[in-house]
Amino acid sequence: MIRFLDIFISFWALVTLCPLLALVCIVAWLDTGSPVFRQVRMGKDKKPFVLYKFRTMPIDTLSMASHLIPESQVTVVGGFLRKYKLDEILQFYNVMTGDMSVVGPRPNLFNQGSVCDARDALGVYCVRPGITGWSQLRMIDMSYPMPLAETDADMISNLNIYVYFKCIFRTAIGRGFGDAN
Repeated sequence: MIRFLDIFISFWALVTLCPLLALVCIVAWLDTGSPVFRQVRMGKDKKPFVLYKFRTMPIDTLSMASHLIPESQVTVVGGFLRKYKLDEILQFYNVMTGDMSVVGPRPNLFNQGSVCDARDALGVYCVRPGITGWSQLRMIDMSYPMPLAETDADMISNLNIYVYFKCIFRTAIGRGFGDAN
């Protein structure tokens, strides 16, 4: 049922947000010269997938966790996109392709060893990563690997339709700013 909801929500999000996507794409292109950011992340069963976002930093920025990159690297336009989570809209495409879910643990980089170890120990990689989830709503980012993994594992064990929509609703009304990655 959740996969059906993921596809339904993502399809309608991409269709209804199409004008916004076009506008953000143009503005991001003018800002950095390359509007789409692609990065390999760890997905379900620790399989790699390409995550898509709108670019918020210069093209030559190192590929690492956002909390390790100085905030000065974020462009003015990128700061606006991040503040309103507009840089994340392209991840609905990742949901449509089956790499992600709307609700789930945020996907981490392969080089985030302590996050990988903590999540692996608690079985977090048994589900698709998500655009939003309990860790973001509780403002726990990847700089805190064990609390992050514990919160993700707790969400996974309690995930049902009610929790799914509650996460989406709370994110939509302005929660979910805990993710720095």
